[in-house]
Amino acid sequence: MTRRGTMIVRLAAAGAAAGVLVAGITVPAVGGAGLGLKSAAAMADLRPIELPEPPLPEVSVMLDARGKEIARFYDEYREVVGLDQVSDVMKKAIIAIEDFRFYQHGGIDLEGTARALAKNLQSGEVSQGGSSITQQYVKQVLVNSADTEAEREAALETSYARKLRELRYALGVEKKYTKDQILEKYLNIAYFGAGVYGVEAAAKRFFGVRASRLTLPQAAALAGAVQNPNATDPNRGREHRARLLKRRDVVLNRMAELGVITSAQAAAAKATKLGYKGTKLPGGCEVSKYPYFCVYVRQEIANDPAFGKTADARLRALNGGGLTIRTTLDPSMQAAADRAVKKHVRASDAPVAAQALVEPGTGAIKAMAASKPYGRSRARHEISYNVVADARHGGGTGFQAGSTFKTFTLITALKQGMKTDDGLTAGAGYRAPGYTAFKNCAGESVGDPRHTVTNDEGSPGWKTLRTGTWGSVNTFFMELEQRVGLCETVETATSLGIRRADGRALREYETFTLGINEMDPVTVAAAYAGIAARGRYCAPMAITRITGRDGEATAYRPDCRKALEPAIADATADVLSGVFTDGTMRGVGGIGRDAAGKTGTTDGYAAAWFAGFTPDLAAAVSIGDPRGSQGHKLTGVTIGGRYYGAVDGAALPGPIWKDTMIGALKGVG
Repeated sequence: MTRRGTMIVRLAAAGAAAGVLVAGITVPAVGGAGLGLKSAAAMADLRPIELPEPPLPEVSVMLDARGKEIARFYDEYREVVGLDQVSDVMKKAIIAIEDFRFYQHGGIDLEGTARALAKNLQSGEVSQGGSSITQQYVKQVLVNSADTEAEREAALETSYARKLRELRYALGVEKKYTKDQILEKYLNIAYFGAGVYGVEAAAKRFFGVRASRLTLPQAAALAGAVQNPNATDPNRGREHRARLLKRRDVVLNRMAELGVITSAQAAAAKATKLGYKGTKLPGGCEVSKYPYFCVYVRQEIANDPAFGKTADARLRALNGGGLTIRTTLDPSMQAAADRAVKKHVRASDAPVAAQALVEPGTGAIKAMAASKPYGRSRARHEISYNVVADARHGGGTGFQAGSTFKTFTLITALKQGMKTDDGLTAGAGYRAPGYTAFKNCAGESVGDPRHTVTNDEGSPGWKTLRTGTWGSVNTFFMELEQRVGLCETVETATSLGIRRADGRALREYETFTLGINEMDPVTVAAAYAGIAARGRYCAPMAITRITGRDGEATAYRPDCRKALEPAIADATADVLSGVFTDGTMRGVGGIGRDAAGKTGTTDGYAAAWFAGFTPDLAAAVSIGDPRGSQGHKLTGVTIGGRYYGAVDGAALPGPIWKDTMIGALKGVG
């Protein structure tokens, strides 16, 4: 190096340390590139500037109603801890290998920077960093703050312009924080390899301990990993572990050389094995014990503008916001639902059974279960969408709800003054008497006298609201809907939260009462919970509290409204209770306590349902073929190892509901 070049290095370093303006630095080009020094000179105002420091991405945790973890969400797996939660030997190890004069120098290590610049000028390229811990922290913040690939490349570019900018930020950081605060920030932001960021997550991942419990050889290994975490990533195989072990010993030697530990301590530590445990990282919904509920909650946040103006912003809030999400899931009720579903339907069966449990009076979703596991593996018979919920919550198009919708026509009749023993004559077949017999809520005529509705269950003749419901007589409900009004029936359903699973407008045709709309179990269960709560409908609710990283909590309360008069809801429940004793569920039987419900079987056995409730809990069960219910009907099928000529609401959904409710309500008075 020329004398002039050496002088420039010293001037730049000295200027940085003093925080003064250094300008007009120029040198001849080296190797034809000039190393960017001319442009660097233009930026060589080395007074401190404040570093923008957005919060570090932290893991968000989802909890059940009892506070037990369900899942974790993250882009960077990190657990932020205070410096007092890091073992002293870890602090000593990282300082020894990364910046041994950390507590002596300012924002810039003059000696290290001068040495690195001299080396780089001599080689004609930037080959040595010479960065202090403060500078390394600055670089990590700039990389983490990058929203685009271009910004990320700018934060990592090999240039003196970038280096000088970092030096100014480093001076600002040193001015703003104490050395201990800077060290704490660095230990929390650094990447250690194996998919973990920050010393706490690294200690758990590598060695199965907290950062406060790290031993000398463990601390040395982690300190060694930060230099090139990809090359020493122990999760990537034997060669990488060997490199990490070698790097650990380098750290131990350096600690002994600096007198931080004795030679004997270093020798004893080097004699130990690496001891990498590879503790599994908690995952998201795909590996959760409760995947369908987890997906529902995840989508609740993804759809909520309170967490960001855009979907991407909301996803970042979930994956990096350090949120603690308390939910409504009851593990005992969930276990009961899982047991009941698996008892009757196997994952390998083509049809899928799905069930949701909702609490009357709050709308709290207590459980979501399905016969197929959640995921994308065909070999494991997984299903890749939330079959228990609507499209807004990660679900699909749902299945036609069948005769569960007859309940809304029953309610409408009661609202209009009919008594439970009032009735009408139902024929063997029903045709609309004219094109104007039914009008939708837009006032349009939708009746089709060319179409004949027949009975799958029940017999024709005089039927009351009770007997017509118990027998689930199609022609009775068509006559009844004609009398009370199609739009009025639709309005009753929507007052109880009914909307299509795919998010489209309800199909308002005369066969509305027969359940022609595709639904999901959460929505149907919540509607029936409204009846159980004496007409108080509450929107499905999965989150009770979200606490931010700052400890500030937001409580979520039930979103309820009066949908029915209590007397109407009570009369409906009274009629539906007879379904177990005198109706379509009499062969299945009750649950040993007051209960009410309605079977649902769609036209041609494309899908089957049961929805019912007690005063304490409502549930809806559906079963259909996800390949397409109309093309793969529930006739001549083997499910759960048992052959069915045809599956109706009482054949499978009813027994699943019964077994679930008995288990879920055990111990409830």
